[in-house]
Amino acid sequence: MPVPRTLAERIADAADRPGPDLAAPAFLIARLEYPHLDPGPYLDRIDEMGIAAAYRIASDTGLDAPLGARVDALNKYLFNELGFSGNREHYDDPRNSCLNQVLDKRTGIPISLALIYIEVGRRAGVRVEGVNFPGHFLVRALQDLHTDDPDEGLIIDPFHGGAILNEPDCRTLLQRHMGDDAAFSPSLLARATRRQILVRMLLNMKRLYVRMRSFPQARQVTDILLALQPTSLSELRDRGLLAYHMNDVFHALKDLEQYLKMAKLVEQDEEQRKETEQVWDHVKTLRRRAAQMN
Repeated sequence: MPVPRTLAERIADAADRPGPDLAAPAFLIARLEYPHLDPGPYLDRIDEMGIAAAYRIASDTGLDAPLGARVDALNKYLFNELGFSGNREHYDDPRNSCLNQVLDKRTGIPISLALIYIEVGRRAGVRVEGVNFPGHFLVRALQDLHTDDPDEGLIIDPFHGGAILNEPDCRTLLQRHMGDDAAFSPSLLARATRRQILVRMLLNMKRLYVRMRSFPQARQVTDILLALQPTSLSELRDRGLLAYHMNDVFHALKDLEQYLKMAKLVEQDEEQRKETEQVWDHVKTLRRRAAQMN
């Protein structure tokens, strides 16, 4: 009888599947908040939305219309007709990263609304890709299904009703979220891979769980992040620190000792060296606790 796979293993497997599908792994992430979630009806709903969006685009502009006209028709369908919008009142609710909640409430944060935009757009024949912009996730719509030239595309902000952004808009957005000294570069508008999108969703959730002191949930998210990024020193450290806060001496010691071993193999800046020293202090405390337990 096969051993049931963990949620982390299932998400990592979904991230590596061929094809562009983002919805299936996103619904697996939603099981952090909704363990018994059945994604089937929600996937059917996204399919229906894609069909409806294709009909709106065809009837309003024609499928061969310029990209701007097709994006405008898609925006009218998603934001005017269906009423999707940014969740400003409860921005820091982890459920904003759960695709079922976003579909039910028709509100979310930039990355979850972007995911809806990407999936509905793809089903409607509009090629849309994620843009891992600092502080505020965006999307890019491309002229056709085959081009890889980003200069042919339009940068879109699903959190703000599908607003089309030019470079000055992006510079302003960067400074708003990252500070006036943040330097803009076109590389910040590079395409986000499926794995990068899933990691960013999970990092958002982990940050909120830690802020809420929901350490078991944060630790579960870190398990998933390590399944997606097995060599991530920061996630290994964080999982150990979360176990430390939960008084799980054995697992905290295991992760933090492994972190110290791996940290010796990489060059560190001053801030990273301070973090490593703090981890070493935790390890000494944990070793004393472990000795007292024996």
